[in-house]
Amino acid sequence: MELIVSIIQSMLAPGIMISACGLLLLGMNNKYSLVVARIRALADEKRKLITPPKLGNLNEVEENRLQNINTEIELFAFRVVLVKKAVTSYYIAIAFFIFASLLIGLNYVWTMNITYIIALTAFLAGMISVVVGVYFAALEIKKGLEIVKIEIVNI
Repeated sequence: MELIVSIIQSMLAPGIMISACGLLLLGMNNKYSLVVARIRALADEKRKLITPPKLGNLNEVEENRLQNINTEIELFAFRVVLVKKAVTSYYIAIAFFIFASLLIGLNYVWTMNITYIIALTAFLAGMISVVVGVYFAALEIKKGLEIVKIEIVNI
């Protein structure tokens, strides 16, 4: 019985990290949806500005807004890429944590010292991947602030 408890305890650390990555993914998927919705809204606003009878007859305010829309769409497109990179990093981390957890469990079946080393390496690779994902998420937040500043300046 003690052996089973020991196995489960050893496998819990990667399991907790899988759960943590799941929460990070939930937040990033929500952010992805919001960014894509904003791109669609801006594209719709742009279409209304550049379709006849408006085409070529924009006043200064409308021209300025069109330029802002184009800039914002560019920045939002970059944000989508950053979100994608963060999400990909989190999924890679989950794969490493699952692999580490499996190796820890297998080590109790086939006792080999190399499985500990590989499991530790997989766990550390997962942690590095989480850090990379957090880095991309932080860049995405910074880019979001740039977009907000564009909106504020042009109110």
